[in-house]
Amino acid sequence: MSRPDPGLAQGWCALSALHGRIEARIERALQAEHALSVREFSVLDVLSEQHGGEGGHFRMNQLADAVVLSQSATTRLVNRLEERGLLTRYLCPDDRRGIYTDVTEAGHALLKSARPTNDAALREALDAAEERSELAPLVRAVRALQPTA
Repeated sequence: MSRPDPGLAQGWCALSALHGRIEARIERALQAEHALSVREFSVLDVLSEQHGGEGGHFRMNQLADAVVLSQSATTRLVNRLEERGLLTRYLCPDDRRGIYTDVTEAGHALLKSARPTNDAALREALDAAEERSELAPLVRAVRALQPTA
């Protein structure tokens, strides 16, 4: 029995391989330099973009969607970051059922120092992946998404 569209499955495998390579490279760099995981970096990064305006704060389910984790995994991650003093939580002033999470000064400082490490590891991972013929088209697509200055 033949596969109806092997190209689609091969494309998905290549995308998955590229993601795995990038995440592993960034994970090693962030852990070594900042004792920070890729997921922790992502949570700090997403939450650092919050603002006081309409829709400016993430609820836990929105944060979970933004960092592609389950709600329970996101809650555990936020708990760990809060224990490290990188995040703080408070009740939503408009809806007492809601809880917001903000990045602390220490969290912003860590994010600021970790961002160059993250970016360098990403570039290195993309450079290495581009040398593989099955990943090169995906790397070009990722780089095409980069805004021009």
